[in-house]
Amino acid sequence: MLKTIADFVTEYTREAQSTQRVLDTLTDASLSQKITPEYRSLGQIGWHIATTIHEMLSRTGLTFTAPEGEEHAPASAQTIADTYRSSVAAALEAIQAQWTDAKLTESSDMYGDQWPNGLTLRVLISHEIHHRGEMVVLMRQAGLRVPDIYGPTKESWVAMGMQPLV
Repeated sequence: MLKTIADFVTEYTREAQSTQRVLDTLTDASLSQKITPEYRSLGQIGWHIATTIHEMLSRTGLTFTAPEGEEHAPASAQTIADTYRSSVAAALEAIQAQWTDAKLTESSDMYGDQWPNGLTLRVLISHEIHHRGEMVVLMRQAGLRVPDIYGPTKESWVAMGMQPLV
């Protein structure tokens, strides 16, 4: 669980920058990429990440603008990336304006359970990282270059003139 708003802001800002690089790489044509017909498409996962910020945090009592059309992923990669960017900014602004560190230990109803707000923030970050990982696989299948996140990608190693590890 996170102990301070500042800790959350620092960590989430860093993770959000990585997610934004992933979303900014998407193309309209790549949004329909699926691993199988029964699973979410790349666009649906990206939209889920962008809209879950408000969906999850509004359960804690935070108030900020919700993305329009939460139910259906748009056909525009730019719309998904822009929605995510504005959702992150609105959430960070709301948390810093509406909460103090003490609010992190208060509990809110989260999907039928009581979670400390600090745990909710931790789950928000983990949820995003989880889906970002799914997106990376689909991006490779769609022929997109995956951005560096926690280290160089194969393409980055090659661009640096080095042999990628297998």
